[in-house]
Amino acid sequence: MKPFILELTESDPLRVFAAFEHLPYSLLFDSADRKHPDARYSFIVSHPIETIESTGDQITVTNWHEQKKVKGNPFKVLKKRIKKWVQETETVRGLPPFQGGAAGMFGYDLARTLEKLPSSAKSTPDVPDMAVGIYDQVITFDHHKNQTWLITHARNYNEACKKQNYLLAMIHHGPDIPAYEGEALEWESNFDSASYRKTIRKTLDYIRSGDIFQANIAQRFDAALPPGFSSFAHYTRLRTVNPAPFAGYMNLGGIRIASASPERFLKLKDFYVETRPIKGTRPCLADAVRDQSNRESLQTSEKDRAENTMIVDLLRNDLSKVCRAESIRVPELCKLESFAGVHHLVSTVSGQLKEDKDAIDLLTACFPGGSITGAPKIRAMEIIEELEPTRRGPYCGSMGYIGFDGAMDSNILIRSLVYEHGAVSLQTGGGITAGSDPEAEYRECFDKAEAVFRSFESPHPANDRQYNARETVIIPLRPATASQ
Repeated sequence: MKPFILELTESDPLRVFAAFEHLPYSLLFDSADRKHPDARYSFIVSHPIETIESTGDQITVTNWHEQKKVKGNPFKVLKKRIKKWVQETETVRGLPPFQGGAAGMFGYDLARTLEKLPSSAKSTPDVPDMAVGIYDQVITFDHHKNQTWLITHARNYNEACKKQNYLLAMIHHGPDIPAYEGEALEWESNFDSASYRKTIRKTLDYIRSGDIFQANIAQRFDAALPPGFSSFAHYTRLRTVNPAPFAGYMNLGGIRIASASPERFLKLKDFYVETRPIKGTRPCLADAVRDQSNRESLQTSEKDRAENTMIVDLLRNDLSKVCRAESIRVPELCKLESFAGVHHLVSTVSGQLKEDKDAIDLLTACFPGGSITGAPKIRAMEIIEELEPTRRGPYCGSMGYIGFDGAMDSNILIRSLVYEHGAVSLQTGGGITAGSDPEAEYRECFDKAEAVFRSFESPHPANDRQYNARETVIIPLRPATASQ
């Protein structure tokens, strides 16, 4: 198969994706925060030539020939399926980095196929652990050059034209970007305030006893959606209220996932590896003086810097499994970056992948991301399973691509929504260390959720102001489970 390139005049990813968003396994990687230095490219894929879905060790591989169910490790099956296609493809230098390959969602609970973990939290059986398509066509957007290309892999020119004309017709006759007319939702949490603080104190007990140095503890918010709700229309609103450099939207049939993630998980290009963990949070405030105080408080916080540094050390260890040990560097440590609604401390860890390793080896060595588990990672995940009443599902997993050329880029699925069966869920949490205050950790969950909550309100200038969710959003809380 050879790549055939057609330049398009349409430069708006939302306008193009509107033609495909109704299709199962349509996917938008969206650099929604164009001011961010990592927000250069966006990608659209649809009509996969093969899909790989897994729940636990049960894997379903579907293509135009057959549907095959196998049992095993999803990462190993995906690696085998990618290799089948890599042998038949080429990559064009000078174009955006994703030109076709595997793309999709890797849920947090894929960790169970890598490590032996306890099973006590309530599962989310309708959402697969992994949902990945293999795509021989991709629409790529270079926002710096303001150029768009349709890249099609085909055996000959006539086959490429047939494929391209089909997609072009869909784009030409596609709908306009849907308008969002929303309303504030009534959210319920799987913790009440007292039980969340109790959980934080239990985590602190584990830290003091020497079990862990840090654990990320999250709470889950659920809400019913009004009749006729369009998740894609809402995503167009979410990306406006909460623009993010690693945003995305994926249609899984009856389930949709929308992400406004600020965090890169793993990037791989020409054996160069980069991960950018986020740890440390303060809310953005409309008052410039108070906001500057928040920024300075975060930059000088010993607790937040220690939290970030612990995860940097964890990721250095994860990368050492597949990278040349002498190549691992920390070019940026605890750099302050501002996003919609919050300030964060962001670090960068890089390395050189060993020549006998590939993107799947890198992914399995680091999965799930250390910034959303804790340190040591396995013990932290055991504690997460004990203390969080509900399995995380896609939350704290990853959405990303692995190209035919072996390149990879992916986010951490935070600030992310799962829409299913007329309801929507959101999870937020924070890293608990010896210096954590239970009340502050509880507030941090709302600081991170604020912009996402607000995105459901009717679009109106008055609703786009900056404000503090814990002061203005009323959330009827559902009591935690008895295990809490």
